[in-house]
Amino acid sequence: MTTPKESDPVSPSKSTPDFRLDYYRGASDAVEEAFDSSIEADRDMLTALAEYHAADARHSFHVLHDGAATWGIPGQPQIIALHIARDPGTKTFTFEHATLPLPAMAQAWLVSQGCSREGIRLPLGMGTAPADEATTALQERLIGDADRFALVASYTNDTRDHPQVTVMLQALDEKDPHPFRVLVEEADLATYTHTLREAGFPTYDAAESYFNDPDTPQRTLPPTTRLPKRVVPAPPSTGPTRRR
Repeated sequence: MTTPKESDPVSPSKSTPDFRLDYYRGASDAVEEAFDSSIEADRDMLTALAEYHAADARHSFHVLHDGAATWGIPGQPQIIALHIARDPGTKTFTFEHATLPLPAMAQAWLVSQGCSREGIRLPLGMGTAPADEATTALQERLIGDADRFALVASYTNDTRDHPQVTVMLQALDEKDPHPFRVLVEEADLATYTHTLREAGFPTYDAAESYFNDPDTPQRTLPPTTRLPKRVVPAPPSTGPTRRR
């Protein structure tokens, strides 16, 4: 899903995140400093794609687009999943967050943190829409299935006429005959839609080759396998190198 920009004529207005932390402070100095440096420092560059606030006010869940990432290291993921937990009695909060390449992966991470799956869906008109049923089905699998894959690497290219996000996953089940998966999301800004496709590979080298050149003719896909409810980030140093 490509996030709307201010210059796009069909884009909705920028949605400012509502962290609901008025009169709250971090549960410790370390929490306060971490939130300020990782979230609050770039708040004016964050767009709320989806938010869910628990009725008891103790938890908030956010899918955010980080506009600052477009000016950072090429290829870095631009989606932040943020879970804020509050203690109304002490007026303190803690938080957890993950930076992920696709909104569906951020939604899956938040569901694993206890968020309502229905509550964290992206509102209609927020970013590009799925272009077809295959895209919708794959996104649903990413959000809702059991943990089966770890994130190996990703590359977000928003400099193309058709912005593209490429993701490599590795199966946690050693018996999976196609343990490496590559997801490719491509946006069409003329129709404001996107497609999401997957390819499966028996080896890391084969997956890396496709990851580095996802515009090659689509390979024959293996039998459908179920994708993860929660994607576990792997150390960034283990991933392949992409070039713009």
